Order: sequence, then C-alpha cells, then structure tokens
Amino acid sequence: MEFSKEKDMRQPDLIIPYQEPAAKGDNVELQSTVSSTLPMAAVFLRNKYVGWAAVVFSLQSWLGESEETKKSSSTPGYFNVGMSVVSLLVTYLPIFLPQPGANVGSPTGAPAPAPA
Repeated sequence: MEFSKEKDMRQPDLIIPYQEPAAKGDNVELQSTVSSTLPMAAVFLRNKYVGWAAVVFSLQSWLGESEETKKSSSTPGYFNVGMSVVSLLVTYLPIFLPQPGANVGSPTGAPAPAPA
C-alpha cells in the first residue's frame, strides 16, 4: 500500500493569531446591581412576583459568575441569593402572621356600626 502525501496548502504568512476579545464590564455591573436591588424592591412593594423574579435573577447571576466577576464584585453571589430568599419570605409573611385588625371589614361593604 502506498500513501500519497499531498502538498500542504497552508501558507504561514496568512496565519492570523487568535486574540481573545476584551471582556465587557458593563454587563457584569448591571447584573450585579439588578440582583441586589430587586430584593429591596420586593420588600418595599410587598409584591410576590418581584420577589420570585429577584430569587430567579440572583440565582442566575450567582451561577453565571466568572473568576473575574468574583474578584471584582464587592459582595459574593450567594449573599444576593440569600437576600432575595429573605425578601421572598417577607412578601409571604402576612399570610403566616396576619396583622390584627387589618381585615376587619370588606373595603366595598358598609362600615361597621359605631357603638352607642
């Protein structure tokens, strides 16, 4: 058996070395800002949907952290996840610990009679 050796068609003068693209720092900062402010918005608004969005977004940003992000960020990713879980618990708190006198009458019904 005879193997044929083909001529190498690659030309060394046309080789372009690979250069890694520069990392975009704006996306990391925006993601970090949103993952730390959404839990606060959920607590202030007492909105369960914002609380769930905060948990999902902070979990996503924590799992997507790179080594550069870990070095440059001031708070670790698991801290933002914990903060968002606590904000979700705060939004569900009125279900488990209702405030006394909060639901005395319905908002559309007649007011309760005043004592004579």
